[in-house]
Amino acid sequence: MAATHETGDHGTGGHGGHGGGDGHGGQDDPIRLLAIRDTPLSVDEVFAAVGDDAAGGTTLFVGTVRDHDGRQDAAVTALAYSAHPTAEAELRRVAEKVAADFPVRALAAVHRVGDLRVGDIAVVVAVSCPHRGEAFAASRRLIDDLKSEVPIWKHQTFTDGAEEWVGA
Repeated sequence: MAATHETGDHGTGGHGGHGGGDGHGGQDDPIRLLAIRDTPLSVDEVFAAVGDDAAGGTTLFVGTVRDHDGRQDAAVTALAYSAHPTAEAELRRVAEKVAADFPVRALAAVHRVGDLRVGDIAVVVAVSCPHRGEAFAASRRLIDDLKSEVPIWKHQTFTDGAEEWVGA
């Protein structure tokens, strides 16, 4: 699955100058980039997507594949993410809720699917708001709701040969 949904003009410079006085990016949709991709993710792309001259705080969260997951006796050797066909629609629903609940100027979220290695980037979310506290809270809600509500599943293999599904 390599679907991408982009809205708005997110430019390349990190401060796109998206304006308007309503706290939600003016006439622009504050949701600037949503994607589920089977290709490596770019932190720079996500950061650039949420640039906004009216934002005083921008938070960026990068989730990476770690070498363990709760098991003390075996390390993670392989990991694969898969997504339900409705995952992008659910990601948009989650993003819209965050944008409605916080004074979001700009929001972006991308998640990787397919085979990943330890150290690879699995998810990147970013939120820009007028103030840092709002940006932290909105970003936290975005990643937490993405992980709990968007149908993306993780299949892990361990050094002892055991396997497990997470989120299924």
